Amino acid sequence: MKQKKLLFMLTLICSSLLSYSQFHTMKIPKASNHVSETQTLGVTDITLDYHSPATRGRDVWNNPNVIPTNGEPIAWRAGANMNTTISFTTDVMINGNKLSSGTYGFHVIPRGDVYELIFAHHSNQWGSYYLDLAEDVSLTVEVQSVECPTSEKLDFEFLNWKEDEVTLALEWANRRLPFIVSVDLNETVAASFRDELRGINTYHWQAWNDAARWCLNHNTNLEEALAWAERSINGGYNGFASNKNITNLTTKAQLLNRLKRTNELDQTITEISSLNLSVNDANAFSIFLLGIGKPQPALESLNESIKNYPDVWYLKLNRGLAYYFMDNKGKAMKELKAVKEITPDYFKKRMDEIIEEVENGTYKIPGT
Repeated sequence: MKQKKLLFMLTLICSSLLSYSQFHTMKIPKASNHVSETQTLGVTDITLDYHSPATRGRDVWNNPNVIPTNGEPIAWRAGANMNTTISFTTDVMINGNKLSSGTYGFHVIPRGDVYELIFAHHSNQWGSYYLDLAEDVSLTVEVQSVECPTSEKLDFEFLNWKEDEVTLALEWANRRLPFIVSVDLNETVAASFRDELRGINTYHWQAWNDAARWCLNHNTNLEEALAWAERSINGGYNGFASNKNITNLTTKAQLLNRLKRTNELDQTITEISSLNLSVNDANAFSIFLLGIGKPQPALESLNESIKNYPDVWYLKLNRGLAYYFMDNKGKAMKELKAVKEITPDYFKKRMDEIIEEVENGTYKIPGT
C-alpha cells in the first residue's frame, strides 16, 4: 500500500513538473526584435526577415563576439537568432549577377573593409554555424562598406530607387553594406501580366487595357499588347466581358501606330470618330491624331465635337492647329487669334507663344 502511495505521489510530482515546464504562448519582449519587411520593385516583391540586435554601446564591427572577424573569418548571420532571409518573387540580379526567384539565407563574411555577401538556398538555419559554403550557397558577391548615419538597431534600408533597380543595404552602428538588386523590368512585368490575366482579372476589360498600355508606354511586347487591347475591346469566349470604349480603342490605335499598321489604324480611327466623345476624350483624341500626323481626321473629329461643345476654347485651339498642320496658315492664324479672345488668364502667355510659333512655322505637338 505504501509503495502504491509513493508511486502515485511521484507520478503527480512528475506530471506537475512537466506541466510547469511546457512552453507558454505569452509574448515576451526580446532583445533582438523580429522584423519582416516587403518592398516591391516593379512587380518583384523583396522580403527581408531578420532579428534586429542593438549595439548597446559595443563597437560591433570590431567585436569578434558580435561579428566574427578575428583569425579565419567565418560567416555571420547578418542579424540575431535564425539566419536573416531574403526572398524574391522573380529572378533578379545582385550587383549584376543572376539569382533565381526564391528564399535565401543571407550571411556575411567580413574580410577587412571588404564584405562577402552570401545568398544560401539552405535558408532555415539557426545562425550561420552550420552553413556549408560548398553545398548551401547559390551566390556570393563582394562589397565595400561605407559610412552611414549611426543606427543603434541593425536594419536594412532600400535606397536610390529606380524603375528597375534599388540599392539594398544592411546598416548597423555607423557602417553600411550596400548591394544593388535589379530586375529585367519588361520581362518580369509581361510575365506577371500573363499570369494575372488568367485569373479574376480576365473578366475585367480595364485589366487587359492597362496591361496593353503599360507595354505601349514602355515600348515593349507590342504585338502581345495589341492582342490584350483587342481582348479588352472584344471580350473572351463568345464575347464575354467585352467592352468597346474610347479608352481601349485609343490604346489599340496607339499600338497600331507604333507597329506601323496603317490600314488597321485608319479603321480604328474611323471607329473612334463614330463614338459620342466627351469633351476630354475629344481633346485627347484630336491631340493624338495631330501627334501622329493625321490632321485631316483630327479636323473632322473636332468639327463634330465643337458642335456638341461650342464654348470649349481648347477644342478650337486644336482646330486651329489642325489647319496649321494641313499647311493652311491663314485659317490657322484666324482661328488661333479668335481663340485668344476667350483663352483663360492662366493660358494667355502660352497662347501668345503658340501663335508666334505657328506664325514662324516652328510649332510642334509636345512629346513628338
